[in-house]
Amino acid sequence: MTAPASQVDALDWPRIEDDLATRGCATTGAAIFTPKECAALAAMYDQPRHFRSRVVMQRHGFGQGEYQYFANPLPPKLTAWRSALYERLAPLANAWAAAMGLPADYPPDHAAYLARCHAAGQLRPTPLLLRYDEGDYNCLHQDLYGDLQFPLQLTVLLNRPGEDFTGGEFVLTEQRPRMQSRAEVVSLAQGEAVIFAVNQRPVAGTRGSYRVTMRHGVSRVRSGRRHTLGIIFHDAR
Repeated sequence: MTAPASQVDALDWPRIEDDLATRGCATTGAAIFTPKECAALAAMYDQPRHFRSRVVMQRHGFGQGEYQYFANPLPPKLTAWRSALYERLAPLANAWAAAMGLPADYPPDHAAYLARCHAAGQLRPTPLLLRYDEGDYNCLHQDLYGDLQFPLQLTVLLNRPGEDFTGGEFVLTEQRPRMQSRAEVVSLAQGEAVIFAVNQRPVAGTRGSYRVTMRHGVSRVRSGRRHTLGIIFHDAR
């Protein structure tokens, strides 16, 4: 089996970085998990030993559906994917920070970044599995969790659109200064991921870069069941 680092390096990064710069999100353009791996991840949802907490969205006004945060230690392959993706995204995160006038000091490896999170009291792992049934949806939100926030994250679709479920599109909105908000709807294949901005991203303007605020969510699932894997690089308080 190809190592996550090799699969990450094989992605079309010039296209991904261009899409992130122009739209605030980019798909991997190919599945990063096989159907068998997707099924195994989705099956974990019913195995409580893998998780530290479960959230029922409607209890908190987050939407309808539920999700569970993985407990430490994370599944080994998830740890490997999280590290490999972080290492590829860290230079872009530093470029974004510099463009927004923020400290561009994300370390090159994920272990060093997690050590920084833990020193700041952000000790709880944030990768999660989400489950949506017919009628479920996720309100627009941001996954922040503490003072330290890595500016990019991923969502991987684990089911087959049009076969296992219908509806449930990934939705991203961009709140632009003194302008109306812009929405982006992203279609994914099974095993494919979307990379997107967690909070704010820089946009090149006539007088230099300015910041836009991003939020993401999921439209209503019309039929079936939809699972996704969320990979967030900062840990939580």
